[in-house]
Amino acid sequence: MDQAATDNVRIQRGAMVILVLHSPREKCWGVLDEISPAGVFLRGLDLNAFDSWVHAVVHDEPFIGVGDLFFPMWRVERISKDEAAGEMPSLSQQVERRTSRTIAELVGR
Repeated sequence: MDQAATDNVRIQRGAMVILVLHSPREKCWGVLDEISPAGVFLRGLDLNAFDSWVHAVVHDEPFIGVGDLFFPMWRVERISKDEAAGEMPSLSQQVERRTSRTIAELVGR
């Protein structure tokens, strides 16, 4: 595979991702900042708070949601791109549709 094709497959800085963690089991969504041997830096939030955060944004209510997060590599089980699956839009697309705002506006990046 050539370099251009490889770059399209890799998860790069700035990509919207879903991070699955263990011990304790958690799932987080957000903008990937960095992957290093130490761990993963993410600007995002716990998926358990996702719907509440979107609701708060839509209704202009206060909500502590998106923040800068670090997870040590030993906790990382999986990192996947936040992508649409068939007719199901990605979480990012859902946020943009429901709030009429861009992800960049909402996460501050």
